[in-house]
Amino acid sequence: MEQSNESEQVPAPVVTPDSVAVETPVHAPKPRTKIPAAEAAAALLGTGRRREAIARVRLIAGTGRISINNRPFDQYFPRETLRLLVKQPLIVTQQLGKYDVLVNAEGGGLAGQAGAVRLGIARALLQGDPALKATLRGAGLLTRDPRMKERKKYGQKGARKRFQWTKR
Repeated sequence: MEQSNESEQVPAPVVTPDSVAVETPVHAPKPRTKIPAAEAAAALLGTGRRREAIARVRLIAGTGRISINNRPFDQYFPRETLRLLVKQPLIVTQQLGKYDVLVNAEGGGLAGQAGAVRLGIARALLQGDPALKATLRGAGLLTRDPRMKERKKYGQKGARKRFQWTKR
């Protein structure tokens, strides 16, 4: 029984498209909207946070179209109060039809996301024109709402609520 140092070459199996099973992921990634490099450089960026919500806002010179998570603004926020809240920085600074607003919002609920988008738009406008700071500050649009949900403590029923205590 002799061992040879030469390795035998085994032909690789032929793979056809029909023989390969392709598994699709359960959660397919959202299609990203590509922005040309010239527009990306001219974009004004702002990050807004409120409670658990985070909104990344991009303002591009345009016609006033607002889209949130690649959905129309009116479809994403069904309540009129939330829509007014989001538009407030643009109305106060009289910039309503000058910018297209692209937003990626995540976390929290709709009210938290609306507050986060409002702060993000205000910060982006401030980045574009620092002279608007007094106007935005006066309307209270540059203040972050710091309230967060208090964590549950161990040995208790909730953040503040205790288990019932009996003496006997």
